[in-house]
Amino acid sequence: MPEPVQDDAYWSEMIKALEAEIAGIEQSQKACREQEWRLRDAEDPGAGVQHAQDIFELGQERLRLEVEADLRRRKIRRIRLGYLPDAAC
Repeated sequence: MPEPVQDDAYWSEMIKALEAEIAGIEQSQKACREQEWRLRDAEDPGAGVQHAQDIFELGQERLRLEVEADLRRRKIRRIRLGYLPDAAC
C-alpha cells in the first residue's frame, strides 16, 4: 500500500475540501429542517391533512446528513492529530 502524501499543503487542501463539504451538508440539513417545519405547520388532523411519512423521511435524512458531517469532522480531527485520513472512522 503506498504511503500517503505528507505534504502540509496537501493536508491543508484536504481539510479545506472537507470543511466545504461540511458546509454543504449543513445547508442541506437546514433545508430539511425548514421543509419539516413547513409540513408540520401545514398539518391539520381535523381536516385529514397529515404529512407524517414525509416528516419522518425528512427527519431520517437530516440525521443521515448529521452523521455524514460528523464523519468529515472526525477525518479533519485525525488529519490534525497526524493520523492517516483513511484510517478507521
